[in-house]
Amino acid sequence: MPNSTSKTPSAERKAYILTGPTSGIGRCTALDVAKHGTVVLMSRDREKLDALQKEIQRKGGNAVSVVCDLSDVSSVQRAAAEIVRLNFPLAGLVNNAGILQMRPTKNARGWDMSYATNHLGPFVLTEALMPHLPDGANVVFVVSAVEDPERKPAVSAGFRGGRYISADASARGEWKPGGSTKTGFDAYATSKQAMLAAAMVFARERPRLHINAIEPGFNPTTGLGGDDVSAFVRFVQRFVVPLLVPLLMPFIKILSTPKRAAREITKILIDTSGHTGVYFDEAGHPMQGSALVHDPKFQNRVVAETRALLAAIPA
Repeated sequence: MPNSTSKTPSAERKAYILTGPTSGIGRCTALDVAKHGTVVLMSRDREKLDALQKEIQRKGGNAVSVVCDLSDVSSVQRAAAEIVRLNFPLAGLVNNAGILQMRPTKNARGWDMSYATNHLGPFVLTEALMPHLPDGANVVFVVSAVEDPERKPAVSAGFRGGRYISADASARGEWKPGGSTKTGFDAYATSKQAMLAAAMVFARERPRLHINAIEPGFNPTTGLGGDDVSAFVRFVQRFVVPLLVPLLMPFIKILSTPKRAAREITKILIDTSGHTGVYFDEAGHPMQGSALVHDPKFQNRVVAETRALLAAIPA
């Protein structure tokens, strides 16, 4: 159930759903979105959710916590049903949560954790909530340009683009050969490629909604690796990198910060211009993804295969 200490929004107060709100870009986005309405915070960590909810309320905003593990389809379905029962005046959804692992792991179902968290979970959540969003509502997918094998900064960092074979293969943690020396990078790039493809299909299928994607820029201060990185790396991410990034941003276009990314995400979320099916860069300008993900045939295949994979789950 949602946290009982939450304030009840008025009928006029819009509500926005946000996944992955307890750290990095997600946390900054939650604080920004709270200036525009109620924030429905979704995360698997109840303690962190409650702390953020209280912070938002201290600042005069309103938030509700819903526990959800995006790597678990059943958890996502329960959370979506819980949000619907809240009967809030929903106005938008941000699929922000994501993980990047150096060493791929599996969830309880035996699926690749990155693919389950970054693509399957948001896919299920979005399909469950879209019927309950009003005409003109915005849905934002936070993706990553590392899906593009021609993206030079990503290649320099060790990525080799999305390595999609099929939804079934992705769930098993299998990727096209010739990828990164770090298999976790292949898992991440492929999951983000699938998410971007799905966003474009959803935009075509649901023209009454405004469905877009954003590349948030390279945010070295965020901890996508979670517990999969050393204590030294976490120390550098937390204390050293934040001092350097603002100094380097004027010279390195793709560099960004969680606050800057949050501002752009919030702009898209509350935008009333009607843009849909747009892939935005870190500065909020339209951009192109890889040649593959830009192909409608590939986009449709990803969505069809994802739906078939999810439909095969035993009831």
